[in-house]
Amino acid sequence: MKRRPWKRFKALLRLLVLAAIFGLLAYDSSVRLVTDEFTLGNGRLPEDLEGVRIVHLSDLHAVRFGEGNRELIDAVRECRPDIICITGDMVDAAREEQEPYVRELIPELTSIAPVYFVSGNHEWAAGWARELFEMLEEMGVTVLRNEYVTFGRGDDYMVIAGVDDPNGLRDQKSPAQVVSEIREEHPGKYILMLAHRDTELDMWSGLGVDAVLCGHAHGGLIRLPFTDGLIAPGQGFFPTWTAGIYEQGGTQMLVSRGFAGSHMAPRLFNNPEVVSVTLSRG
Repeated sequence: MKRRPWKRFKALLRLLVLAAIFGLLAYDSSVRLVTDEFTLGNGRLPEDLEGVRIVHLSDLHAVRFGEGNRELIDAVRECRPDIICITGDMVDAAREEQEPYVRELIPELTSIAPVYFVSGNHEWAAGWARELFEMLEEMGVTVLRNEYVTFGRGDDYMVIAGVDDPNGLRDQKSPAQVVSEIREEHPGKYILMLAHRDTELDMWSGLGVDAVLCGHAHGGLIRLPFTDGLIAPGQGFFPTWTAGIYEQGGTQMLVSRGFAGSHMAPRLFNNPEVVSVTLSRG
C-alpha cells in the first residue's frame, strides 16, 4: 500500500516529461527556420539559364521570425537568389494590422532580388486583396494575376507565369487560357508557373507546364514517419502533396512546407521552410 503514492508520482512525472518534450518539439517546429535546397532539372531549360537560383516562400501568414523578421530576411539573403517567388498566403485573414508586416518585409526582399507574387486564399479572405496588390506593385513586386512575364539571361529566356487563387474573381482567366496565351506568344519556351494550391499536378501536367512552385498544405502540419504529413487544407488526412518535388508527365511541382501553423493542428517535426531552388538542364 505504501508504494502506490510513489507509483502515481512516477506516472505523473513521466507524463510531465512527455508533455515537456512535446511542447519543446512543437515550439522548435514553429520558430526554427530551416533552408532546404532542391534542383529542378529539365532539358528544355535554356542553356543561359543553367544555375538560376530561386527562393520560394509560401504561407507566411504574417508570422515574424525575429525582430523585424530579421531571421527570415537573413535566411533569404544567404541563399543568394536571382529571383524570389511568393506563392500566396503572405497575409492571414484572421490577423489584424497586416499592412505593417508587408511594408516591413517586402522592401527587404526586393533589395535582395526581383520579387514575383501570386495570391493565395487568405489574400482574398482578408478582404483587401486589391489594395495589397497595389501596395506590392508600388514597392517593386511583380504581381502575376493570370499573367506572365519573361526572365532572361544572355540571349535566351524563360516565361514566369502566375495564376490567382481560385478564391479570386469569378470571371478570371483559367490556367488553360493563360498557358494557351503563353504558347501563342512564346512557343516552345520553358514555363515556370507560380500558384498557391498544391492539388493540381494533373492539370499542370496536362497543360505541359515545365515547373510549378506552390504551397497551401503547410507541410501536412504534423510530419509523421513514412507519411507526407497528417492533414492539409483541401486534402484531409494523410495528404498526397505537401512538401518537395512531385513529377508527372514531364512536369515538376515543388511544394513548400510554408511557415505558419493552422487552427487544425500545430506544426510538429515540420519546421518553417525557406525553399532554395536551382534550375538545371540536368
